Amino acid sequence: MTNKPWLSQYPSEIPAVIDYAPIPLQDFLTRSAAKFPKKTAIHFLGKDITFNEFYESALKFANYLRKMGIEKGDRVAIMLPNCPQNAIAYYGILYAGGTVVQTNPLYKEREISYLMSDSGAKAIITLDLLFPRVSSILKETQLENIIVTSIKDYLPFPKNVLYPFIQKKENGIVVKVEHRGIHHLYTEIMKSAQAETIPLDFDFEKDLALLQYTGGTTGPPKGVMLTHKNLIANAEMCNAWLYKSKEGEEVAMGILPFFHVYGMTTVLIFSVMCGNKMVLIPKFDFKTALKEIDKQKPTLFPGAPTIYIGLLNHPDVAKYDLSSIKACLSGSAALPVDVQEKFEKVTGGKLVEGYGLTETSPVAIANFVWEGQRKRGSIGVPWPNTDAAILPPDSAEPMKPGEVGEIAIKGPQVMTGYWNRPEETQETFREGWFLTGDLGYMDEDGFFYVVDRKKDMIIASGFNISPREIEEVLYENEAIQECVVAGVPDPYRGETVKAYIVLKEGYSLTEEELDTYCRANIASFKIPRIYEFRDELPKTAVGKILRRALVDEEKKKAEQNQQEQLTS
Repeated sequence: MTNKPWLSQYPSEIPAVIDYAPIPLQDFLTRSAAKFPKKTAIHFLGKDITFNEFYESALKFANYLRKMGIEKGDRVAIMLPNCPQNAIAYYGILYAGGTVVQTNPLYKEREISYLMSDSGAKAIITLDLLFPRVSSILKETQLENIIVTSIKDYLPFPKNVLYPFIQKKENGIVVKVEHRGIHHLYTEIMKSAQAETIPLDFDFEKDLALLQYTGGTTGPPKGVMLTHKNLIANAEMCNAWLYKSKEGEEVAMGILPFFHVYGMTTVLIFSVMCGNKMVLIPKFDFKTALKEIDKQKPTLFPGAPTIYIGLLNHPDVAKYDLSSIKACLSGSAALPVDVQEKFEKVTGGKLVEGYGLTETSPVAIANFVWEGQRKRGSIGVPWPNTDAAILPPDSAEPMKPGEVGEIAIKGPQVMTGYWNRPEETQETFREGWFLTGDLGYMDEDGFFYVVDRKKDMIIASGFNISPREIEEVLYENEAIQECVVAGVPDPYRGETVKAYIVLKEGYSLTEEELDTYCRANIASFKIPRIYEFRDELPKTAVGKILRRALVDEEKKKAEQNQQEQLTS
């Protein structure tokens, strides 16, 4: 254990240690339905669903799963955008004793097949539009049942009537699925199933609530095993961190997708635990988000830097009232200081950076939202019940403040391991420490800083160069909307620094101007040697810029050039 210098920085309202009730995760919904039965739990495109309706629908779903043969420990997949069915299915699977397998609805057949095969999922709930994709891979998996729903199932009149026409216009088709054999209609389940509780044997420490697959940037995606304890611990930590939030009174903006662990914990689980309303957006666009913020007055807004950047740079942002927002915890990527300051000025709320991984459920470290010191460029301090340290390459002995090493985490939110991958699990832990793969350091006060991912560090002419440091400088240029920096192959330097730039609408910038700007702000060996202007950057569904995709692109170019030179 470290000496935890960060605890001296905690405001008096945040406890260093939290006790967790050893209950199933779904008990949070049971409790909130009893305490706030008529309160709105979910707002979805004009439709309101109470906590009691949410609870009874989840029980119906659970009982139907049982009739289909789902038993305790069986995996059931959810392949949906943010919509009421997603939340209902999530808790329904838990009430049935199953384990949720979250699946990105943007996935293609090959990716779906891999996740279903690897997890051994026996059933899946998905949209009518995605049904052809799922049904085509049945023979390759253990899937026995497909439950089909539609966005229109929870739309208010007249949107529900108009939706099929909109669907056909946007997608060119309207998929019709019959309720027969292994195909089941969600609407029929809600009509026929009973809302009865199901008795379960339960192990707080061992029972899996979730198999959450990682992005697979270094190979095939791995199933992260998260227990009821892992997820409850992280939700309780979040509650302690947001000590000014009031039970049953907050409104959470559900832009982050639930198939991403960050959106699932900070919006879905946290809102259900606290009896708060969720405002769900199935398909993110900035105009819809601004309208919903203006109308629904969210107070909590977990997000990613690209989401905040997009809202700030929308031409109509000044037309909407964003002043209801009190607290935003940013995750999934580094939060540029310039973006933080601008967003706080526009909303009047607080925007702070948090840090974590799928393997930590996800949050392990964060900045203080209200009282407490804020340090420029820091990801903050460890959450209650959480220990963090900087470790050298081959030891579990924490390094001294200021020394750069690998960030390591211990705590009740840390996964039990990777699904069916004991060797990879073993490699990820060192004497009880979970190794994050991120390089960083801790200062004397216990604040942590990310230097970069180990695999993202640029080594040019023997110098170690942090992409994040250069990105911070670039984001301070008023003409730049988005940027990412990566190391690309260079015959002389080994690697050289390249910056990919997306300009704000109406702005112009030349390579020469950028070079002059960078030379005034960073050391010469860190200055990008190549600039590429793009209309957009590749991103994950949660808005994280895919640096590795750009690096792979550059490697392919270099290989092609080399091949052309050899054949010419």
